Amino acid sequence: MKNTENLLIAALPKGIAKRFLALCEPFELVLSAELSVRGAELSHAYFPRSGFISLVIDIDSHPPLEVGMAGRESMLGSELVLGIAKTPWRAVVQGAGHCWRIESDALRQAMADMPPLQRMLERSLMVRLHQQALASACERFHPIGPRLARWLLMSQDRAEADHFHVTQEFISLMLGVRRVGVTQAASDFQKDGIIQYTRGELQVLDRARLEREACSCYEADKLLHVELMSMK
Repeated sequence: MKNTENLLIAALPKGIAKRFLALCEPFELVLSAELSVRGAELSHAYFPRSGFISLVIDIDSHPPLEVGMAGRESMLGSELVLGIAKTPWRAVVQGAGHCWRIESDALRQAMADMPPLQRMLERSLMVRLHQQALASACERFHPIGPRLARWLLMSQDRAEADHFHVTQEFISLMLGVRRVGVTQAASDFQKDGIIQYTRGELQVLDRARLEREACSCYEADKLLHVELMSMK
């Protein structure tokens, strides 16, 4: 059976995890739903158990750009660890699923009452900051094809399935590039038998080849997560 627990919660001591979950409520992640708005205060923090969330920046008249992704390895609302309730981005559900949700004030109190929880969430925030710095460099220096491969691998990891729903328009927004560039790169992958894409439904046919097509940022991102989350 597929594990559907949030990995941050699962890593807590059992007693702490039980106390924390008693403060949370189950919440459904509905595809395309916005869980936070730029500049608005967060009312809740979210701990995905399945599905995933994109953090999207809107700048002036430019297309939106994805600057982060949260699946069950992470959380949405780590700003609250710093006592900050406002975010600079929108949080959009990219993959439908389920999560635990907790009110912002309740999370702050829980961190004060449970030091292991606070340490875990501080570490998760550090991971996100490092990963966002890596993503910025990737967006600046790497071509569309390798970036698309990286994004598809990250999405597949969080969807925990070979098949998921995504449109080329959405991918172009996430990568901050014109749709024609995404269309060409996706078409090349499809011709090579790496993916199959039809009317918004994408299936990864050859993950090993997709990993070879991805830029080095995919493996670097995973290594960052392992190293930083295992720090004492």
